[in-house]
Amino acid sequence: MKHLITLENWSTTAILDLLDLADRIKAKPADYREAMQRKTLMMIFEKPSLRTRVSFETGCTQMGGHGIFYDLATSPLSSGKENVADLVRVVSRYVDIIMGRLFEQAHIEEMAALASVPVINALTNYEHPCQILADLQTIREKKGALKGLKLAYFGDGNNNVTHSLLFGCSKLGMHISVACPKGDEYEPLDTVLAATARIAKKTGSRVEVTADALEAAKGADVLYTDSWMSYHIPQHKQESRVKVFSPYQVNGKLMKRANKDAIFMNCLPAVRGFEQTADIIDGPQSVVFDEAENRLHAQKAVMLTLLEAAGK
Repeated sequence: MKHLITLENWSTTAILDLLDLADRIKAKPADYREAMQRKTLMMIFEKPSLRTRVSFETGCTQMGGHGIFYDLATSPLSSGKENVADLVRVVSRYVDIIMGRLFEQAHIEEMAALASVPVINALTNYEHPCQILADLQTIREKKGALKGLKLAYFGDGNNNVTHSLLFGCSKLGMHISVACPKGDEYEPLDTVLAATARIAKKTGSRVEVTADALEAAKGADVLYTDSWMSYHIPQHKQESRVKVFSPYQVNGKLMKRANKDAIFMNCLPAVRGFEQTADIIDGPQSVVFDEAENRLHAQKAVMLTLLEAAGK
């Protein structure tokens, strides 16, 4: 069974094929309005969502399928009367494909190991592959190609988006520079950096982590940032994290270090005055809403690719 759990185990060719499909779906959505006819997607949510739920449910509906929203907070799992293993074994007999937005990567991996239908990682503490597929689609739309481009990421390096960006960029021969504070709390996981270094040797990508935001921005084609307060960060840490991450705010000074035609990206939600200034996210170089839209098209492509691989 083919799943989307991490971009690490998807080949360069598989990613590019999926992006090509996403482009075709976006260009001619009517051609795919029956592609999921009589197919059911189960969406299992442990973490709150706006873009993930709406884009997956809308995408499924637009292709003739049906999406079921299942909140783990109100399920028998929360009371201890059910377990993940039993849940997945049961629903695999009801639905055609499962999507999970969960706290722990281990739980989505357990689901994939037990499911008899495809499983999609719609976000965990480790990776956010669906977001990065939409990001790659957006970058290619704006730049015409991916290989050889430089993406500079600023802020919290130890999060799911950063890890998936590292895998996605290195797989496709893009250079990536992660600018973040020093220390295990803020830097990408060593295991991810080791894996992407191996991938980069094969694809010609450059992967670096630096504490120097201005150096990371130099010559960048894409400037990218994410929330300083991810879902798992307690609110009482906000003041200290703002101080730590302020040198990595994407602002006019940082943008001037990048290439003149550089684009700005944020996977949203975004707080103006934190990760980026308002003039950047609302300015002419920002593509954040095109990026958000492409979640719909890229995830349609994910669902169709996995369903086809499963013979459904």
